[in-house]
Order: sequence, then C-alpha cells, then structure tokens
Amino acid sequence: MRVLLTNDDGIQAEGLGRLREALAALPDIDLLVIAPDGNRSAMARSITVRRPLWVREHEFSDGAIGYATDGTPVDCVRLASLGLVDGWSPELVVAGINHGSNLGDDITYSGTVAAALEAIVLGLPGIAVSQQSGALELDFRQSESFDFTGAAQFTARVVAELETLPLEQGTLLNVNFPGRDPEGVEVVRLGRRLYRDALELLETDPEQPGRRLYRVYGEAVDPSEEEAGTDVAAIAAGRVAVTPLHFDLTDHVGVRTMLEHGLSHLLEPAPRAGA
Repeated sequence: MRVLLTNDDGIQAEGLGRLREALAALPDIDLLVIAPDGNRSAMARSITVRRPLWVREHEFSDGAIGYATDGTPVDCVRLASLGLVDGWSPELVVAGINHGSNLGDDITYSGTVAAALEAIVLGLPGIAVSQQSGALELDFRQSESFDFTGAAQFTARVVAELETLPLEQGTLLNVNFPGRDPEGVEVVRLGRRLYRDALELLETDPEQPGRRLYRVYGEAVDPSEEEAGTDVAAIAAGRVAVTPLHFDLTDHVGVRTMLEHGLSHLLEPAPRAGA
C-alpha cells in the first residue's frame, strides 16, 4: 500500500518522526513523507494559490528521504497526488502525529485534520492522529512533554488492519491519544470546545497612533461537564478517542424544510410599502 505521511507541525517534528518509524516497519508499505518545512498549525484547509511552491529533499536520521515544502498541509497532499514523485500516488493519507489534541469543533482549524480531509476529497481514505501532551491539557497550549510511542503503534495497527475496518467510502478517522497510558478505546462523536475568549488590550504603539496589540484567545473551559460519548470526554477520561468524519456539511433536514417552504416567490417583485 502506498501511504503518504504528512503533518502540520513541520517535517522535523518528533510526532511525525515516531509515526514514520512505526509505519516504515510495516510489511508491504510504500511510505512517502511530504510535510511543511515549518510549523503550519491551525491553517485548516488553506492552500497556496498566489505563488509557486518550493520543495526540497529532506534526509531523516536513518538516511530515508522525504520532501519539505513551504506550503500548507493540504498542499502536501496535492503535491503527492499530482505526481511530485514520478509514478507514485497515495492510496492512503496519514496526518500526524500532531503535537496537541484535535477535538470537537477545533478540528475545523486543524491542519492535521485538513490533510486527511483532502484525502477523502480525492477519494482516498485518511487518518488524522493527534496526541495530548503529558500535561494533560485540553486546549491549544502544549507542554514539551510528549510520548508518541503508543499513538504511533496504535496508528500503525490501524493502517495494517485498514482493509478489515468498516470504514465507509468518503470517511476519515480522527484519532486522539491521551497524554498518559490509555484506559481503552472509544468510538465517539465530536464534542464541543469552549474557551474563555476575551478581547484583551495588551499595549499601544506610541510610534503609530491607532495601532494596538490584542490577545483574543483564552484557556479552555473545564471539560468535566462534557456529555459522555464525545471525543472530549474520552480524552479527559484517559481513553483513545476515534471519530469517523466525512466532508458532507449539508444540513439534509434543512434542505427538506426549505424545499417545503419554497423560495421562488423571492424572485418576484417585492410588494410596495402600504400596498
């Protein structure tokens, strides 16, 4: 199986390195690494369209060659699928291991999840993998304490057994690993990520009147009230959270409701006031 490995933390990130080693050890895996040349966290599904992309070879410590680009995680998937390596195209896209969790509605900001989403846009299976730090945080703050061993081994097992998993066409797996030895695995839905966001003025620029520096994003709210059966609750309880995701954002109930209501009358001239 031809597997593309990418991430949003950069090609030198430890999480990608540990996952690369675990995937490379699998039999019958043709592994290619294309990743950003630096951190591209929280870039979501952004792509580079207003300039060309630089790509350079990157040699890993064991002598294997990957490719680093100044583009985004989604750009990495496109580079692979469009033939950056002659005669090679992915059959599976694995993104991670992200340094920090990607839970609940935070996945809409995640470059890691975006790369896996691009896979299903291209008709390929995708796996996004993220790791909570040893500080057991549940927000965007990350400590330097990560042990990626368990998450890398778990993901390699998922890849090895992918053909036997009941994964529907057009679906990716969003995997979050806790920052401690897991107490089990849960297949769960997305939860809600709530933050104490506030607009805080930090300083003004005396050299440029009207120029101000603000902090916007705050700490996460304690997830203890999170409803059971969500990825947030699973990670808070020390379990691996696995969430199948798809790209269809359509509100199908809303479509039926709007059809019943009808909108054709909006093309007619609006009635005059007082008529």
